[in-house]
Amino acid sequence: MDKSTDTTKVSTAPATPIIPLPHAAARALTVAGSAIALIGTFLAWTWTDEFPGNLTVTGYPGGLQVLTLVGSVLTLLFALSGYGIRGLGWLTPGGKNSPVLLAALGVFGTTGYAMGAISQELGGLVNLEPGAWVSGIGALVAVIGALGLPVDQPYDAGDPTPNLWGRVRHSLTAPEPSRAKDLPSWAEILIIAAGFGLGLYVFAYGIGTEYSELFIGFLIITAFGFTAITRAGLLKRLSALTAKHRNVTMAAAFVAAICFPFTQTNDQFALIGANILIFATVALGLNVVVGLAGLLDLGYVAFLGVGAYAAALVSGSPQSSIGVEFPFWAAVLTGAAASLIFGVVIGAPTLRLRGDYLAIVTLGFGEIFRITMNNLNGNSGPDVTNGSNGIPNIPDLEIFGFNLGLPHDVLGTELTRSGNYYLLMLLCTAIVVLVFRRSAESRIGRAWVAIREDETAATAMGINGFRLKLLAFALGAALAGLAGTVQAHVSYSVTPEQYQFAGSVPPNSAFLLAAVILGGMGTISGPLIGAALLYLIPAKLQFMAEYQLLLFGIALMLLMRFRPEGLVADRRKQLEFHETGQLDVPEDKPLPEGATGVAKAGA
Repeated sequence: MDKSTDTTKVSTAPATPIIPLPHAAARALTVAGSAIALIGTFLAWTWTDEFPGNLTVTGYPGGLQVLTLVGSVLTLLFALSGYGIRGLGWLTPGGKNSPVLLAALGVFGTTGYAMGAISQELGGLVNLEPGAWVSGIGALVAVIGALGLPVDQPYDAGDPTPNLWGRVRHSLTAPEPSRAKDLPSWAEILIIAAGFGLGLYVFAYGIGTEYSELFIGFLIITAFGFTAITRAGLLKRLSALTAKHRNVTMAAAFVAAICFPFTQTNDQFALIGANILIFATVALGLNVVVGLAGLLDLGYVAFLGVGAYAAALVSGSPQSSIGVEFPFWAAVLTGAAASLIFGVVIGAPTLRLRGDYLAIVTLGFGEIFRITMNNLNGNSGPDVTNGSNGIPNIPDLEIFGFNLGLPHDVLGTELTRSGNYYLLMLLCTAIVVLVFRRSAESRIGRAWVAIREDETAATAMGINGFRLKLLAFALGAALAGLAGTVQAHVSYSVTPEQYQFAGSVPPNSAFLLAAVILGGMGTISGPLIGAALLYLIPAKLQFMAEYQLLLFGIALMLLMRFRPEGLVADRRKQLEFHETGQLDVPEDKPLPEGATGVAKAGA
């Protein structure tokens, strides 16, 4: 045909998405179920206020109803984005169906738990008012509708007709999103600020939950909601923005963290925040040893104890055996230096070992430290640490005339003792983050990663493996000692029992290592998030003390099954634990060397 006579016109109008009838019915069912569950939160769920949270009021939600409301709204937004509504498509760049299913499961789990808790505490299903049934049925309808939605990506060839478990598994492991179009810089900065503001609100709400039923419901909806947001691609987009605006991200994170104590009205919750920062800072120091250098240290909590005991001995406590009182800056340097020296003394003869042998030696060091502190009681050894009684009555710090043990009025808000120590520990955490970031991006940090990946190859390339491993060991020990100096003053006393290998209460070596692995080795935010979760959950679920280790083990197995690279993983770990087809690898960013083809563990 002559091109000059071809009058065929190609339409440039945007195509309207065509949804097959069964899929359209499933999406409509999901929307209807979510709306019904949302309406039920404005009705009474029980007739008596004996169940905490006052779920007897009609007209506005309270307690567990708020969690169902939030989950229903999230499910509605994800479900409506599949209709091509202008603006809502931005919410689901990674897939329009997997996040809907996960959010619907979160609503169903939270509502079902609330109904079960009411029935168990009040004595039967008869205590449920119509509002609970409305939300429960709506949540069930939403899940059924979400299961009828098509999958975002094809299933494996060996699973062409998956069952219910296959649908849920695929929602958890489906590929993550494609890249988004660049926004104006001011819009990207606003998104970063909004993300950290939302994170602060969720964290403060979780710490501020006043009864265990609400906290368990919070965990359910947060776990499913976070996974749904990840599968939707929002977390990936936010990560790309934070990587692009690093300085803005660090400033926003620091400002959000500063605001935390001003959101708490209960001093107990602010104290939990301070202890979380101590735990997180020590975990970040361990991340230097394990995450960067690849050295498995099972006695790392001992370095925290060395710093705490050193600070306690020079704190001016009446029970201190040396009877001196250093200013805070000198006490910090003393604790960090003592831990650094112990790190060098322990590391010099042991770091020539590798793998399991090194782990056993470090485990022995942790136990030797605890036993030694117990024996320095004047009977089994010199009277230095008062043995099992420890060093009590450690006075509060006073920095530039500012007594951290007294409440202070700041901008019309009372800042309690726990809030004061939280802000001090936040400053220490910022220092540790800065040291970790600079170290990881330096020539030494790259050498640590090389040793972690293959020490033999690194040595062949001229890297002095022993010297660099000793440097990592010493740096990690010093960072732990820095946190220990503050911990001694926060807890008023130090005792040998605080520094065990394992136990039901963190910090201990097992929980520290778990925080690094679960959060994401080699990253900054990973250990911070992992430490926050591992400290917050036992602190809020004290009534389940006998089952905490069991639940901890179950959580470990689930996370290792669905996200072995950790909650916040770098790209190297993603390529190590997943096939290339399961990752979003931008076309303009080639795979690392050796990761061509199917990148599996050990490839």
